[in-house]
Amino acid sequence: MAASAAKTKTKGLGHAARDPPHTQELVSSADREFGYRAMTIADSEQAVSALAPTVVDQASPAIASRAHYWPFVVPALVVVLAVILIPWVFTLWMSVHEWKLGGAYAFVGLENYLRLPRDPRFLDSIWYTLIYAGLSVILPVIFGTLAALVFHNEFPMRGILRGIFVAPMMATPVAIAVIWTMMFNPQLGVLNFLLSLVGIPPQLWVFDAKTVIPSLVLVETWQWTPLVMLIVLGGLAALPTEPYESAEIDGASAWQKFRYITWPMMLPFLMIAVIIRLIDALKSFDIIFAITQGGPGTASETINLYLYQTAFAYYDIGYGSAIAVVFFGIIVALSMATLYLRQRTQWTDAGVSAQ
Repeated sequence: MAASAAKTKTKGLGHAARDPPHTQELVSSADREFGYRAMTIADSEQAVSALAPTVVDQASPAIASRAHYWPFVVPALVVVLAVILIPWVFTLWMSVHEWKLGGAYAFVGLENYLRLPRDPRFLDSIWYTLIYAGLSVILPVIFGTLAALVFHNEFPMRGILRGIFVAPMMATPVAIAVIWTMMFNPQLGVLNFLLSLVGIPPQLWVFDAKTVIPSLVLVETWQWTPLVMLIVLGGLAALPTEPYESAEIDGASAWQKFRYITWPMMLPFLMIAVIIRLIDALKSFDIIFAITQGGPGTASETINLYLYQTAFAYYDIGYGSAIAVVFFGIIVALSMATLYLRQRTQWTDAGVSAQ
């Protein structure tokens, strides 16, 4: 056996002696690399094991400190519940009761809601509200966009003129109502005087059932066109300049640059202006009430004014609460539809597309 082992060892040494030198170097290099990787893995495992308690220790104070935020959050939640949630729950409760202010109440179920489709005054108020809101959105968006395009250019005294242009937005509703009521006066108002200068006969303005809604929309447009201008102007300032430079190289005209570059990229900002104006126009009350109080007759009585008259003039709290709930549903539905259109509008390489 010793002779066989010695023979085998001698044969192995003979094979090793016959291996080329570069083969031996490759084998020893592989051994060293394998040993280095093994040491690296071992060191990494030790480092993770040592770091894990530290991460847990650092995370624990952060998690514990969050518990200290609740005393500051709870008062805000209480205020939100008291100001928003509780009044709405109480409104829903009143809408299913017959309740005259100062008298006893009785549960009537959905009777107040079933009464709404049979109320011609309520149906007319919905129609007046939609007309007023639609015109109060379209006209300020058109004139505000044109004003933004003008003020986006460089010209002398641009800052001063821009400040004058936004002044109506900062006026109080009652002051605006008083000024425009005097301007709408058929005998002494300045509007009929201006019309007489160009040969147009005097108008009755808010004193005629046919022209009262357009007259109120004129006031709304004058007050809120600056808001749309500021929104669109901010959007124009955020637009990239590279598309315009490429259009200049290609020889595009001013209309082509507006049609294919400015308008598509400006559309998301216009949608924001439309959403803001739609919500504000639907809940408009102060200007209409201060100028016409829903008149002449009920020609300008929007849902807000009819709700006010029902609840606080006729003291029918239950029916007025049902009107408020339905009106809230209308506002939410229109707002969600507009937000849906806003979400479908996005920038792409080809401009703005709807998915």
